[in-house]
Amino acid sequence: MFRKSRQLLFRICSRSSLSRQYAPKVVRRSYASQAINQMLLLQQMDICADQPSRALVIGVYADEEDKNDAGILTPAGWRYNLQKTNGRLIEVLRMSGPMPRRGEARLLFAVEPERIPYYSVVAVVGLGKECLGYNPYEVLDEQKEAIRRSVAAACRILAELDTDRIEVENCGHAESAAEGAALGIWLYQELRDPKTRIFVPAIDLYATKDEVCDIEGWRIGLQKAAAQNLTRQLQEMPSNLLTPTAFAQNVVEVLCKSGVNVEVKVEGWAESQSMHAFLAVGKASCEPPIFLELSYYGTCAEERPIVLVGQGITYDAGGLCLKKKHELFHMRGDMTGAAVVVATCRAVAGLRLPVNIRGLIPLCENVVGCNSFRPGDMVKSMNGKTIEVQCTDHEDVLVLADALLYAQNFCPKCIIDIGTCSGYMRQSLDEAACGVFTNSEILWQQIKHASMHTGDRVWRFPLWHYYTKAVRAGGRSDVQNYGIGRGGRPCKAAAFLREFVPCGQWMHIDATNVMVTNGIDFEYLRRGMAGRPTRTLIEFIAQTICKDTAPKMGK
Repeated sequence: MFRKSRQLLFRICSRSSLSRQYAPKVVRRSYASQAINQMLLLQQMDICADQPSRALVIGVYADEEDKNDAGILTPAGWRYNLQKTNGRLIEVLRMSGPMPRRGEARLLFAVEPERIPYYSVVAVVGLGKECLGYNPYEVLDEQKEAIRRSVAAACRILAELDTDRIEVENCGHAESAAEGAALGIWLYQELRDPKTRIFVPAIDLYATKDEVCDIEGWRIGLQKAAAQNLTRQLQEMPSNLLTPTAFAQNVVEVLCKSGVNVEVKVEGWAESQSMHAFLAVGKASCEPPIFLELSYYGTCAEERPIVLVGQGITYDAGGLCLKKKHELFHMRGDMTGAAVVVATCRAVAGLRLPVNIRGLIPLCENVVGCNSFRPGDMVKSMNGKTIEVQCTDHEDVLVLADALLYAQNFCPKCIIDIGTCSGYMRQSLDEAACGVFTNSEILWQQIKHASMHTGDRVWRFPLWHYYTKAVRAGGRSDVQNYGIGRGGRPCKAAAFLREFVPCGQWMHIDATNVMVTNGIDFEYLRRGMAGRPTRTLIEFIAQTICKDTAPKMGK
């Protein structure tokens, strides 16, 4: 019997060279008792088998306020429970305690009756009540957000267990499940030693032969998540590596493969266009300013484009009005608007949306130097208006002003600019939503409906004449980049930008407060740069093509 056990152990361990390479080292021990030695050999057989690590994520509906709620598995989860575990999954889940809540996951190991199960671990995620849907008070589709949060929580836990592959069921909405999974497992580790990098598992949609598979929704979700992850990657890159020139090189490499045309315009071109406000900000840096123009044609060339303008301050030290020490660390992310525009253009091209897009990205650094622009300086914009520089730390609006004027050359359907113009947005909204300023009720309704779908919400701020008077109050110039008065800084910044939009529909998105996340409020975003509002902007562009974009109330 002992000899047969040794032969069986040898056959299991020699099935593949991969198993021999990665199987844990077995320590051979010898005891006086023959029975104990035989028992140890049988236990070591399981160690050498080393089956592949594969996980499954399924959902369960339950009332979070009722701890005695037995829970109802999703249709895909119920079929797996019956066909693969003979009903054991739901029994073990109910014995493990109350049902998981939204944003929580419960791991169950070896629930399949086979000795070596196909899925070594099953993660059951909480989806809340079955009747969740659009909540008009929260301005949010709670069902889709619950799917994102819970799936992301499960995938992050499974990634910590070095799971090779994670299959996720659609949980009622494949697009949201894909977004949660892809956003949850992403982290920035390009600069780490490859040997010490955290393993990122592969994710795929779980489906069976007798089930209708929403592979298109899954693909759309992956495209949106990849776009937001691209934004996060650009935001996280150190400013000494992502200079304006390096940013332009990265954009060319990323977008030219996607079918988006990229034109790189240098400082001399900006001077010929009289972009003196833009050039004034970047003249203190050794890095020359660059202006990027992105073009995507998804329909006939005669169709008027949507113009996206992204603020591209690759590092903002505040100039001579130097920022405080604790503010400087995250200022590598002051090019959030530019990163969002780049990622949005790639996603729109990847989804092949029938729309024309123009992206305008002014790139420069706002640092201290011998040639820094100073408080009290006067600069002229493209339209001839004189701007008084009251504070060099409010350079964001100066960079965007010339880009907004240049956007008029394309006769756009609408102009949308994204920037980080005021730190006071965090005091107003924290991480809950971006601030939106617009002169068009249509644009506001469309962006609001898009944010309900994506969970990356927006909130409208006033664009009243009160704030316009505040930035026009200076007697020496046409406008001031700060304005008079003590408060309302985000509204004054928007009022300043409105002076450079002579006509047409326009919307300003201030993403200062959502640039960085604490890693707690949203389970699908780790601590660091958040990449918002990329998915909302992509959804907004997609909804401009559709006629009926209003959310539907749940029954």
